Amino acid sequence: MNTYVDLLKTPGIFRIISAQLTARLPSGMLSLAILLHVEQIHNSYGAAGLVLAATSIGQGVAGPLTSRWMGIWGMRKVLVLTLVVSAAAIFTIALAPLSVGMFMVVGLIAGLSNPPVQPAVRTIYPKMVNSKQLTPLFSLDASAQEIIWVAGPVAATFLAVQISTTTAIVVAGAFLLGGGAWFIASPEVGQVRIPRSKRSFGTVLRRPPVLLATITGFLLVGAAAAVEASVVSVFGHDGPQAGFVLGIWAIGSLLGGLLLGHLPIGPWALARRMFIVFAGMALAMVSLNFWWLAIMLLVAGVGIAPAFAVIFAIVSASVKFSDTAEAYGWVGTGQLIGAALGSAVAGFLIDAYGSIGGFWAATAIAALGVLVPTVLRGWHPDLRGKDASPIPDTEPIGTLRA
Repeated sequence: MNTYVDLLKTPGIFRIISAQLTARLPSGMLSLAILLHVEQIHNSYGAAGLVLAATSIGQGVAGPLTSRWMGIWGMRKVLVLTLVVSAAAIFTIALAPLSVGMFMVVGLIAGLSNPPVQPAVRTIYPKMVNSKQLTPLFSLDASAQEIIWVAGPVAATFLAVQISTTTAIVVAGAFLLGGGAWFIASPEVGQVRIPRSKRSFGTVLRRPPVLLATITGFLLVGAAAAVEASVVSVFGHDGPQAGFVLGIWAIGSLLGGLLLGHLPIGPWALARRMFIVFAGMALAMVSLNFWWLAIMLLVAGVGIAPAFAVIFAIVSASVKFSDTAEAYGWVGTGQLIGAALGSAVAGFLIDAYGSIGGFWAATAIAALGVLVPTVLRGWHPDLRGKDASPIPDTEPIGTLRA
């Protein structure tokens, strides 16, 4: 724990983590809020899953592109433009009575304009700490982001049940605007310049660790999205139980990140962490009782933040600094496509077979999430005792002082 305390004492670390978490809090609110909102209007989890899928696909398409733009136009310009458009689309979803098709169109726009806060902050981190602190920082960040998944679902459920689903979405949009403005105004965003990449768009995916991280992230988030839809279907929108179960799940991830984040990252690291996720989800199917689900998802959560920390570290150690933002954009795209497919598949299976159908989907996807890093462990770099910083570019990297 002393390692994390020392990190938080590093100038700017607490501020940049807090700002990006606030800007990304809507990620923990919007999926659940939109799911409840669309299901309430159109009385179909399948329809709600399609809207979430459209939103996630939009985010997935935009991720690598807007991340690369930051190396061309600068972080702040790209972040401001995407923030304004995304917020407008989110408020439209909340306030306009739309058909399922129009909900999908506006959701797609919201996704396409999703501010690339995560790739930006992952790119900034290596310039804020020394090489020995970088892997613990990735673990701290992966653990801290679980605050999004603790506070987000609980807040979304409470607002949707006690007031309205419209209010839940509007509040999420307000956090996006406020947190996004705070992040954009942070000095670190103005001090670090991402150099223009000399490689063609998409070339970074040829690096096996980046591809492994993208595929595994796709499966991890796909399983998580299926679980989220399943939990909501179990408890419906008449009470706060779904939010509490999802919050407990996120607490498991937070604890896992803090407890396992210091472990060395060897070739089996990702497979082992994914097995914890799979085991918890598989056991959750035994009973749909509140406490059983909460305990088993707490177990599954223990593997989530550590798996993300490994994903961030192997990407960072495998690409040049000028390619880091795009690489994290592709990893984010994999995760968002996973969320889209996980939500959609779970939604249709829930409509066909009840809540258990969604858990079937989640467990099957998580099983693939164990298999892939096991079979492709040769693509997994061995970072035990090694530096996880990006590969330096051949030209000097300048910094801009705000």
